[in-house]
Amino acid sequence: MSVLVTGAAGFIGSHVVQALLSRGETVVGVDNFSPYYDPVLKFARLKPLRDDGRFTFVEADIADREQAARLAEAHRDIDRIVHLAAQPGVRHSLVDPYVYVQTNVMGHLVMLELARKLPGLIHFVYASSSSVYGGNRKLPFAVADRADHPVSLYAATKRADELMTESYCHQFGLAATGLRFFTVYGPWGRPDMSPWIFARAIHEGRPIQLFHNGILKRDYSYIDDIVAGTLAILDRPPGEAVHRVYNLGGAGSEDLGHVIRLFEKALGRTARVEPRPGDPSDMQETEADIAATTQAFGWTPKVPVEEGIPRFVDWFREYNRL
Repeated sequence: MSVLVTGAAGFIGSHVVQALLSRGETVVGVDNFSPYYDPVLKFARLKPLRDDGRFTFVEADIADREQAARLAEAHRDIDRIVHLAAQPGVRHSLVDPYVYVQTNVMGHLVMLELARKLPGLIHFVYASSSSVYGGNRKLPFAVADRADHPVSLYAATKRADELMTESYCHQFGLAATGLRFFTVYGPWGRPDMSPWIFARAIHEGRPIQLFHNGILKRDYSYIDDIVAGTLAILDRPPGEAVHRVYNLGGAGSEDLGHVIRLFEKALGRTARVEPRPGDPSDMQETEADIAATTQAFGWTPKVPVEEGIPRFVDWFREYNRL
């Protein structure tokens, strides 16, 4: 039996594939090397994975129904899916909204269709996002909270994924779990996310623009913790025709001023910060209520930002030869 991981050359996806291979699993990885950011980073993530004989890579677009059908036919032994492929980025959804619907909505639908046609499938795990909490003011965010006021198209597409999955579990007997990730960071992270942006700007002496006049807080989640949580949930399917959603976060809201000071310390340089007015597509604060996740799976995050940020900076320097 094997595990299908979409977005296998992505940040979270490549780490999940490595963890699965490390415990002896057979993995089929899918990615289309989207040009949203430099694919060179994606090729570099993928390179060590391809050296493992238990890993099969398929270059394909998850929204392509014909490619998905061929994948399902060629790998009938897939019994679990970890669907992580998506078009990320909140602000970019204002620039190219069509790709978000194509990848995140149509792509998710295609994966659901693939899942229901695999005869031995026992669990469909997929990436949602903390962005679905949108305009909620109550903190920390709990899975029982309303998620019907998205403040970005990206958030709307991820919420649509949850609703489509709910209907497929009801109609076709799928067992599925959605993972609401909170600001995942760490080695091999995306260059469009704040850790990379902060590290690069501080190293180069350029200003860091902080929206909402710098009054921002985020629940930073270290990649090793996220992978551990993803696998713990993957290993415990909910049973037939059940759809669950869980938060995976660092369980704390970090002031970005504190985060930037940690980057300054790790890099040995002083940051230049430029406050900016609020961006309506930005959530001003995020924090995960992980009580349900901990109770169901015994999972809790282990790596605080005081440890995670220096680890990221070490990798960032090595990767960029700084």
